Amino acid sequence: MARTPRDLTGRVIAITGGARGIGRATASACVRAGMRVAIGDVDVEVARRTADELAHGTIAVALDVCDRGSVRDFLDVAEKRLGPADVLVNNAGIMHLGTFAEEDDDSTRRQVDINVHGVLHGMKEALPRMTARGSGHIVNMASTAGRAGFAGAATYSGTKHFVVGASEAVRFELRASPVEISCIMPVVVNTELAAGASNARLVGKLEPEDVADAVVRTLRIPRFEVFVPRYMSAMMTFAAVLPRPAREGLARALKADEVFMTRDDGARREYELRAARSEPGLRASPREPELDE
Repeated sequence: MARTPRDLTGRVIAITGGARGIGRATASACVRAGMRVAIGDVDVEVARRTADELAHGTIAVALDVCDRGSVRDFLDVAEKRLGPADVLVNNAGIMHLGTFAEEDDDSTRRQVDINVHGVLHGMKEALPRMTARGSGHIVNMASTAGRAGFAGAATYSGTKHFVVGASEAVRFELRASPVEISCIMPVVVNTELAAGASNARLVGKLEPEDVADAVVRTLRIPRFEVFVPRYMSAMMTFAAVLPRPAREGLARALKADEVFMTRDDGARREYELRAARSEPGLRASPREPELDE
């Protein structure tokens, strides 16, 4: 029997990396759904402008997901001003493109810090609050790169595999709890993070609003794996049962192995320069992109 969709009106949602991209689109979709929204971002000035533009009581809070104390403060402020957080969306993330052997250690470290530790910090801080209240939903922004490795984005793929694996393990730990865990796994999305990336055959770039709509649908009717677009679920399931040579042949036929390898570095430059300046204390190097998903 089909489940009745949850009414989201008045529910409180906290979104990391909410100033731009998928985070902003998700915040906007949640405002339209009647939710009370807190966005956290390392670029607090942009986050404040976003909150002002979204209106309807949306608040912005300075947030560095690499610092667990900052994540705790973000949730504390959100709950003090809006009420207990019903939902946390771990959205903040970065991606460095290039061959793995040429990736510098600082870029690797930043991706792991933000994409891995940022998600862990969010879950560690939100779960005790939610389990104590007997309700809650954590949505982790993963990627189809969390189910397949993509050339040109090896570390990013590894971090997203981690997000999916950790989320699945935590979901098992919570099986007797009403707290929900979901992983959103979009293909390439038309945000600054994916600037300059090419498209695989049969799969064009999504818009951030496509992912945001999937998040809202998942909040209404929770699921663990949420592929965007939906047909990617069947495609990934089919690919998983193929022998390794056939799976790699399919990836080549779809040009999935070229999405990040045939990138346009010029199209990424502005993003990387802005991103490198987005956090106080970071060295202003275009090789260290800081971005929200």
